Amino acid sequence: MNSPICVTNIFVTNKKRTTSLRIVSLLLAIAPLWLMLVAHAQTSNPSSADWTQFHRDNMQRWNPYETILGVSNVGSLNLKWKNAIGASEFSSTAIVNGVVYFGSRGDKSLHALNASTGALLWSYTTGDEVISSPAVASGIVYFSSGSVLYALNASTGTKLWRFDPFAPLEPVGNEFDSPTVANGVVYVGSDKLYALNAGTGAQLWSYDAGDPVNSPAVANGTVYFNDDIGNLYALNASTGSKLWSSTSANFRGVSPAVANGIVYFGSFDHFVYALNASTGAVLWSFETDLSVEESSPAVANRVVYIADDSNVYALNASTGAALWRFAISEGVESSPAVANGVVYVVGSGAFDGIGHIYALNANTGAALWSYAINEGNEILVSSPAVVDGVVYIHTANGTYAFGLGPEADLFLRIQPTPATIHQGDLITYAFPVWNLGPSNAVNEVLTTQVPAGTTFDYIRISGTPGLGTCTTPPYEGTGEIVCHENSAMAPNTTWTVRVVVKVTAPSGTVITESATTTEDTPDPNLANNTATVSMTVQ
Repeated sequence: MNSPICVTNIFVTNKKRTTSLRIVSLLLAIAPLWLMLVAHAQTSNPSSADWTQFHRDNMQRWNPYETILGVSNVGSLNLKWKNAIGASEFSSTAIVNGVVYFGSRGDKSLHALNASTGALLWSYTTGDEVISSPAVASGIVYFSSGSVLYALNASTGTKLWRFDPFAPLEPVGNEFDSPTVANGVVYVGSDKLYALNAGTGAQLWSYDAGDPVNSPAVANGTVYFNDDIGNLYALNASTGSKLWSSTSANFRGVSPAVANGIVYFGSFDHFVYALNASTGAVLWSFETDLSVEESSPAVANRVVYIADDSNVYALNASTGAALWRFAISEGVESSPAVANGVVYVVGSGAFDGIGHIYALNANTGAALWSYAINEGNEILVSSPAVVDGVVYIHTANGTYAFGLGPEADLFLRIQPTPATIHQGDLITYAFPVWNLGPSNAVNEVLTTQVPAGTTFDYIRISGTPGLGTCTTPPYEGTGEIVCHENSAMAPNTTWTVRVVVKVTAPSGTVITESATTTEDTPDPNLANNTATVSMTVQ
């Protein structure tokens, strides 16, 4: 970038000195604003490796820029952090410029988290459920909530504009699906497909397909989408004019993927289809065991990866021939993601409430890694994303980030007071849990008990970054105590649980208290995760 001082020197040497000096003054006056705008443009442009929207920028749920995670090391993934804010089972994540964006049904908000730590950066509440997956482009995050589309400043969460074609009626059933952004235009489906100016929200055109429209894919100047009765459409992305539509098969399902002049699509009729992107002609179809209406395809290196209700398939993108299949008995209701030779897919846990995130070898289908998430009464339906060596997934329990690197080392001690005890005294046991680093410790759990010879009085928790919850015996009762920190501890921070008990044993009794601590992330040194202390009643 040229310096404004250099521009000044050029103008001063001009013969029309007075005019030149006025221009110089103007340039110097606006230079700070100009530099600020340039800096904003630079910081708002996403990295080529970012996952900017559900389809990703290539409309194929494939990150070709991922180089950190691969077949050789994905088995060493561990949980970097978890944040339970805005837990919701529908919205998938977008990751741009070190920020994770996702929507929530429960608190009706869009949230932004720090991608490195999981800390909340900002939230924007709409008043309606946010089940949409967000899309981020040019420093703006777009998402739908009910029948309204929002555009927010991606750095601050400030509302820039909203698009509400149904006001003031807000009819039920016309909710917007997840938006797609391409070439300065936001495409979003509801009762129609709408195209909006991404900067202002002004409507450019709309297309009435006659039935509710799902989230579109945009490639090579064409918008591809399906409606709810099984028709697939191709429109001119600039004008909205129909190029073709196909009803030759029941295409009802979720969003298509587009690659190498072919549209790939799964349907509830148990088939995966490949259509000529220019004409809509069916090139091939592949019959799966079960319905494919929940999973959008991922396409990478001329292979189509897609899931039916209980399997993940890899198909030759040119012929539809099956290359491999991986069975997931717990069910699948989300879409795969592909990066650097690995397929990431989520099992829903529909049968027992235990969902899994799987990493599969993209060439063979062999399982390389998995992680279990207990969703309770919910199921895993959002789809994973992979950016810069980290796998992100948003669930009904919260947002998870998995990565490589050294694990956190927890260190536990017990500090009793007072030094001597008598029958009827209160003893305070302090259980400080240190994270010796070098990584975050996630979801710490302290397990202890009311020691023999005492009864439970009360409990208190303190520390950084949060407090947590405990299950305890009743007042003056006995039994186990389990405390959950429910967050992430940064290196060199402490979480402390204090348990107060009343001595009931007579003089000469030895009272022994012990405790253990664990975490969701692997701990390289379990020897310092237990502690014991004994005291004699005087």
